[in-house]
Amino acid sequence: MIALDETDRHILRLLAQDATRSAGAVGRRLGLSQPAAWRRIRRLEQAGVIRGRRLRLDAAALGFGVTVFLGIKLARKRQVSFEDFERAVSAIPEVQTVEHVLGMYDYRLRVVARDLSDFERILRRRIMTLPGAGDVEANVMLSEERLPGPIG
Repeated sequence: MIALDETDRHILRLLAQDATRSAGAVGRRLGLSQPAAWRRIRRLEQAGVIRGRRLRLDAAALGFGVTVFLGIKLARKRQVSFEDFERAVSAIPEVQTVEHVLGMYDYRLRVVARDLSDFERILRRRIMTLPGAGDVEANVMLSEERLPGPIG
């Protein structure tokens, strides 16, 4: 684990808010030179604290007005491997994330759909036909606020 000082935490907060910020822009916000900010960002990347920068798409702007979180319990764990389930679910384009979790369900999925009728189609024809799919619980997202995470 890498030791983070207050400047490192501030860099992480800035990049969590907008990962497209250049080292120069980060440096200006913190009173650092561009090379100093770049060195710190590079150090955080090399230490694995920053694991890439992702483009965040607006699902609603792309026509996907409904986001549903699904909890899925595998029905036949001995007959279907977790890898088989993960491979099959990863092939469904509407599934945005797949998380193997501990608790009431084995998996938590984030699924986007154009509307509730589209979601029902995805659920019936794609999700429920997955190898080993058993109990499913659906939670429709009403709103979302992205937070920068545990930076301190």
